[in-house]
Amino acid sequence: MHEFARGGLHGTKVSQVARAVGVAQPYVFALFPTKIELFLAAVGRGFERIEEVFEAAAKRFEAEGPAEPDEDVLMAIGRSYVDSLTADRDMLLLQLQAYAACEEPGVREAVRGLYAGVIEKARELSGADDERLNEFFSGGMYLNVVAALGVEELEEKSDWVAAVCRRSG
Repeated sequence: MHEFARGGLHGTKVSQVARAVGVAQPYVFALFPTKIELFLAAVGRGFERIEEVFEAAAKRFEAEGPAEPDEDVLMAIGRSYVDSLTADRDMLLLQLQAYAACEEPGVREAVRGLYAGVIEKARELSGADDERLNEFFSGGMYLNVVAALGVEELEEKSDWVAAVCRRSG
């Protein structure tokens, strides 16, 4: 995941991945016949991590209640996701690399399915309606961009960004 998060599909060599996990390159190809299959396995694991963040946040909310006044489970999930963007930068960068690779045959369909799975996980855990989920994921994409660009620097340069970040997390 780390190698693809940093180099993307086209900028990462299978030999780099093999070296990073401590196996020979032929062994990687025995498990994943193509580089795209290897990339999609890493991307799939990244989206699984997002769902794990959502599930853990929902369980915490259920056990402990709201951390802030008027917080609901979807807000708790969002707060945990924001925290994960700084704690696990590879998860964020791999997501962005997945979107960037969507012109590659097979990647777009796979990534659409993974993204839809994350949306359905949020719906399942929160019971939110379509409008609320749309707002949540629109804001989440915004936060992905802000996190990728470096939220601290953007907050210093834009009062609007600082206000949005305070409301989000």
